[in-house]
Amino acid sequence: MQAVILAAGKSTRTYPLTLTKPKPLLKVAGKTIIEHNLEQLAGLVDSVCIVVGYKSEMIKKFVGGKFKGMDIEYAVQKDPVGNADALAMAEKFIKGKFILMFGDDLYSKKDIEKLLKYENAILAKKVENPERFGVLKVKNNIFSEVVEKPKAFVSDLVNVGCFAFTKDIFNVLGKIKLSKRNEYELTDAYNLLAKKKEIKVVEVKNYWLPITYPWSLLDANEYLLEKIKTEKDKNYKVEKNVQIKGEIKVGSGTVIRSGVYIEGSVVIGKNCVIGPNCYLRGATTIGDSCHIGQAVEIKNSIIGDNTNIAHLSYVGDSVIGDKVNFGAGTVIANLRFDGKNVKTPVNGVVLDTERKKLGAIIGDNCKTGINVSFWPGVKIDPNSQILPGEVVEKDVLISS
Repeated sequence: MQAVILAAGKSTRTYPLTLTKPKPLLKVAGKTIIEHNLEQLAGLVDSVCIVVGYKSEMIKKFVGGKFKGMDIEYAVQKDPVGNADALAMAEKFIKGKFILMFGDDLYSKKDIEKLLKYENAILAKKVENPERFGVLKVKNNIFSEVVEKPKAFVSDLVNVGCFAFTKDIFNVLGKIKLSKRNEYELTDAYNLLAKKKEIKVVEVKNYWLPITYPWSLLDANEYLLEKIKTEKDKNYKVEKNVQIKGEIKVGSGTVIRSGVYIEGSVVIGKNCVIGPNCYLRGATTIGDSCHIGQAVEIKNSIIGDNTNIAHLSYVGDSVIGDKVNFGAGTVIANLRFDGKNVKTPVNGVVLDTERKKLGAIIGDNCKTGINVSFWPGVKIDPNSQILPGEVVEKDVLISS
């Protein structure tokens, strides 16, 4: 059995995080998205073809040629002209039936395994807001058509981007036409296939964690951290007067200094220095080689590798990139003063994040001076430098 992961897209909706790395290399609960999905495939397939494009060398270097016993091959989509075209790049690697998944959402092995019972199958999930997704027309658990973001109610079952296909799917790829977005859409391909072959619809029973926007990482991180069990590497050190109230995972070489209080599920990477006298609250992931120092509080956030939040700072409901350095007294506000949902611009359109609490999304290699304050929902481009005492009320975009 084989699998194909589509990982070629640029993903502008997750800027600024994907300005410096491809979306499959963003981390959730201490692992990259692509690691998570490869782990779910392990034991189900023998080889995986990853279709790469944007920053392809980063994915190739990170994953390599083997992963948990599976052979890893790569196909390159040189021009970003749609996910159907991306799948076509993998055709020469495929010998028979295969699993296909999008490389920017997180799926469960239990759900993927259920697809293997059928020749052609689509994984689907019931949602409360189907108008935002590709909605499936289904009769007796057999798929007939996808309707993209329908204005009138069609169904509450939506396509989650994970499939089982035979090689029949490749026969229809050449027959589809460019969409209104000027792309070759995979939905058009299996709409055509459904006219010739039976495609079973399999409902998600475990989980599907879509990563659409930067704050989607926080939702996925919180869900996965709820499932962790305490796991401490033998080569880490805890000083006296440390209190741990909840499940934690701690990597090798990490030191947790005196006065640290950990409450809720927390993941800490390798070679970190935590404390003294800091407060880590639930659903927080800290990367490798980080320093979280004196009088720092972090809550419900993802902190990248090699990042220093050394003293007198607050980080809530935020995603902080790699190699970020906070000056003393840096504070991220995560709740609007009026208590309304946090809104933020994405690709020129102001979106309601539907979150009461959302802090900052800060790209890689950023630096703040002392006493910097961030308003809720602001996004900071990689390599930005925020001067001491600044109040950051809107996005800092140095890339545009």
